Parts: sequence; structure tokens; C-alpha cells
Amino acid sequence: MNIALVGATGNAGSRILAELTRRGHIVTAIARNPDRVAAQGGVTARKGDANEPDALATLLRGHDAVVSAVMFVDSDPDTLIGAVRTSGVTRYLVVGGAGSLEAAPGLKVVDTPDFALQYKAEATAGGVFLDALRTVQDLDWTFLSPSALFVPGERTGTFRLGTDQLLVNEQGSSISFEDYAVALVDELETPAHIRRRFTVGY
Repeated sequence: MNIALVGATGNAGSRILAELTRRGHIVTAIARNPDRVAAQGGVTARKGDANEPDALATLLRGHDAVVSAVMFVDSDPDTLIGAVRTSGVTRYLVVGGAGSLEAAPGLKVVDTPDFALQYKAEATAGGVFLDALRTVQDLDWTFLSPSALFVPGERTGTFRLGTDQLLVNEQGSSISFEDYAVALVDELETPAHIRRRFTVGY
């Protein structure tokens, strides 16, 4: 497929780019600093900003799907969703956050007493983005939340999927950027969560 990846140089975005190219997809890697995108076959680096909707829509146009891997505090849901709509691309996958997942019935992770203050603004903004997506009926969107610890690691291809509840095992709640990318590209290739959020963890 021909994929537009917004935020291609970040922690998640760079792993998603690697996974997409590993599987033979053609990628337009969009970043504020496109020179940070490593030159490789099947990848075209383009300068773009999630807060410049007209220019972004032009970059997105003609792709089979858009993947958004930008920080929620650095973007606006209406602006980004609007750019995707304007582009005419209907498949839209969003790198989500864990804060909007349920730690217990009726209790979001971001609202738990020990949630780290330095991540609260991003987690809260992620919840706002998800709420905005849940009103969208004209895009085939998917929001993929990672586990509580979203960190560099290995590509094992072994993980669990869930829906709106935080996934936890004996070691806690975690997923590597690399395995997260596997789960996201799996969803891209074989859609199973259209207009839904799901989560991935060990």
C-alpha cells in the first residue's frame, strides 16, 4: 500500500516506518525535519506540520491510508482530522496513548492516584483526541493505545490485544515501540477495529 506517515521521526513513528518498509509498503514519511528520515528505498521524506491543515491535506492526498504518530499536546484533533478529510483518504490510524484506557471499571489510567504528572497533559489530550474520533463517521479510523510503559525494545511479534482496558501481566503493563508497530501495521493490512480503539501489550 501507499501510506502517509505523519510524525515519521518520533519514537513510535520511526518504528512504524521501519515496519512498513519491512513489509514492502511505499511510505511518504512526513516530519517537521524530513532530513532526519534515513534515505531508503520505498520512502519519500516530506516536510509537513500537523498544525498546517491545507498543506498537510495536499501531502496526504492520493494515499491508501494515513498513519498519525504525533504528540497530542503538539496537535489539534479537529485540525488533523480535518486535514485527513480534505485529503480524501478514508483510512486513518492514530498512535494513541494509554491514559484513556480503563485501569478499573469507570477509572481511566490518567485519573489513577499514581499517574505521573509529567505525562498528564499528553494523556489528557490523547483522551480528547479519542473522544473527537468517536464522533467521526465518514472516516475508517482506528486508535491504537499502547500499554502503560511504551518503550524501546525488541520486535518479538508476540503480544496480546485488548479493547478499552489496560493490559497487565506479572511484570506490569508494557509494550515495545517495535511490537506496537507490528500490531499497528497488522491492523492496517487486515482491518479488525474500524471506528474503534484497541490496545496492545504483553
